[in-house]
Amino acid sequence: MSDPDRIPVHSFAPSEVGELDLYQKRERIYTRKVEGFFQRLRLYTGWPLLLGYFCVPWLQWDGRQAVWFDLPGRKFHILGLTFWPQDFPLLAWLLIIAAFSLFTVTVFAGRVWCGYTCPQTVWTSIFMWGEQVTEGTRNQRIRLDQGPWNSNKILRKSAKHGVWLGVAALTGITFVGYFSPIRELVVSLSTLRASAWEASWSVFFTLATYINAGWMREQVCMYMCPYARFQSVMFDHDTLVVSYDRTRGEPRGSRKHGEDARSGLGDCVDCQLCVQVCPTGIDIRNGLQYQCIGCALCVDACDSVMDRMGYARGLVRYTTENNLLGKPSRLLRPRLIGYSVAVLLMLGLFTDVLLSRVTLGIEAIRERGQLYREAADGSIENVYTLKLRNMSETPRRVRLSVSGMEGLVLLGETEPELAPGEVLALPVSVRAPREHLRGGHDIVFGIASQGEAPEQSSSESRFLSPQGH
Repeated sequence: MSDPDRIPVHSFAPSEVGELDLYQKRERIYTRKVEGFFQRLRLYTGWPLLLGYFCVPWLQWDGRQAVWFDLPGRKFHILGLTFWPQDFPLLAWLLIIAAFSLFTVTVFAGRVWCGYTCPQTVWTSIFMWGEQVTEGTRNQRIRLDQGPWNSNKILRKSAKHGVWLGVAALTGITFVGYFSPIRELVVSLSTLRASAWEASWSVFFTLATYINAGWMREQVCMYMCPYARFQSVMFDHDTLVVSYDRTRGEPRGSRKHGEDARSGLGDCVDCQLCVQVCPTGIDIRNGLQYQCIGCALCVDACDSVMDRMGYARGLVRYTTENNLLGKPSRLLRPRLIGYSVAVLLMLGLFTDVLLSRVTLGIEAIRERGQLYREAADGSIENVYTLKLRNMSETPRRVRLSVSGMEGLVLLGETEPELAPGEVLALPVSVRAPREHLRGGHDIVFGIASQGEAPEQSSSESRFLSPQGH
């Protein structure tokens, strides 16, 4: 049974197709350029992220690249922080926070992430701009594609693909620059002295960008992105989505400028602009569809027509299902509150873990080959391997200790020096007087750094002895 709290999502085949063929030929979408409030808003959402993507690898921090994922060195530098493979649980935290943040935004305002900040949307917009610059307006591009091949068509197509490949190459090289220092990478690529993996990955991401943003475009959003499929599960009747006001717009029909809309027609003049500007090629007037990415291009297009006709704006607008039905909408509802609280709680915990992160670690592993051994003086010894980790970028001398019961003595090297990022396996033994033993005891190994910024950590283990002592 359908959930009455969910908005139904529709899927429409083209009007001339009676039955949608799974393998039917893709109909190319020629988008029309439009300007308006929401498109100006996209400049403040997509472009900062785009500029950040291209500029961040060039920033320097303490003599190194500010953001650098050094895979050979197993170090991940983000500004003043350095993370090691042992810090991967933090990445899991971050991914969970990102997922819940996306859920929260989706419940509140639909697919605004897709429409304004998704990399696929941003890069596709750049490629569409390159297409408009080289091939002209929507009608000019249609005529160009339908016309015969000649020098003008070859020149314009070559210029378009040149722009696409240039943007794609810049994107691919920048991505690899997060894993290989970008200053050296650019020089090595330009002089053909780059390593095989640097060159191959640069080519791979160049082609991936060129194909996804230039050729596949809406196919990525409609068939490859799983978010398009489960978005309806996140929506409810109070979610802000791009919608067509059917009560106000129907019956639709063309009319002359200045003609009274009350002559049996609604406000929709059936100009098709909302369809022509849509990057996924849907007709928003057919209702909410999974292909809609919430970019509001149709809103700006419709508002421009309403302005010319002298009608009120908002025939196509961001609104809720309840508002369209004349019912009150609730901004705060249990699911939205729950997601928001979960995100804030996880952000707080993540920040606390990050700020209290200790770069010194120890793990005690008992020797499995023997339970214990008896020394010449009658005391009992257990053998351990201590895994010591220095997750800082400086060498550190540390002091080892053991506690947990009276008379424990740590035998072996107790003040080793650890290199930056080193994981040292150090064999030690612990001796305890026989008179203090009664079978098994819990003990604690400690490690403490020496210097200006001391840190300490500990690890529990078990000390075994003969029964009855």
